[in-house]
Amino acid sequence: MTVTASDHWIATARGKLFARSWAPPDRRRDGDATIILFHDSLGCVDLWRDFPRQLAAATSRQVVAYDRLGFGRSDAHPGSLPLTFIRDEAEVAPLLRDTLGLGAVVPFGHSVGGAMAIATAARWPGICSQLVTVAAQCFAEERTLSSIRAAKADFERPGQFERLARYHGAKARWVLDAWTTVWLAPGFAAWSLDDELRAVRCPVLVLHGDHDEYGSLQHPERIARLAQGPARAITFEGCGHVPHREQLTRVLAEVARFLAPATT
Repeated sequence: MTVTASDHWIATARGKLFARSWAPPDRRRDGDATIILFHDSLGCVDLWRDFPRQLAAATSRQVVAYDRLGFGRSDAHPGSLPLTFIRDEAEVAPLLRDTLGLGAVVPFGHSVGGAMAIATAARWPGICSQLVTVAAQCFAEERTLSSIRAAKADFERPGQFERLARYHGAKARWVLDAWTTVWLAPGFAAWSLDDELRAVRCPVLVLHGDHDEYGSLQHPERIARLAQGPARAITFEGCGHVPHREQLTRVLAEVARFLAPATT
């Protein structure tokens, strides 16, 4: 299937965001919500690799991914990342909708992007038809923090930081520091998305690997339990933090099944 990709720039009060859209030729334009991808703590559009195109083909839906401010091709962030950065990211969805002429949306996030997808669904219940999280965190777990400390040390090894700079350029140091500084800050220790989850009314699909080094199975259980819409949590056996690479075929199948139009 030929999926058409197009690039866009989204104006915000603090700088421009880079976004890319993938549209399959057979997508149903009326009534089908667009999937919006929220990337992880070190991610960007390019680091999704071929997944957005494959997702668009599998679901016959438009898929949009964007670089958060300070990441990838988006403008540099004007300051330090606040402790409220996850909830703050929910304000981007209306900008994407207005600029790209979208209707309803499906927030879809990986890792901290999953937390941002939850915050988006809670903030904008009127435009979010469904919600998908992959390896999402919903509270500050010691397992997550321990892995972040280990990753921070690993980036001091030769060649590791240069790998990050290939995707973020001169912003790479800010990207790394933003991730580690916020998550390891004493003021972030009590963070959770419990209130946001209780405000989620749409159907929710929660995907998580049982070997995820950045979050135990407490996260998918908590997301599914607290969300007020119908929720299904699926555990991928033998899978780590990136199910859409480690078990791509199953991820695509589960998401396509979840988003398939109801039959009467």
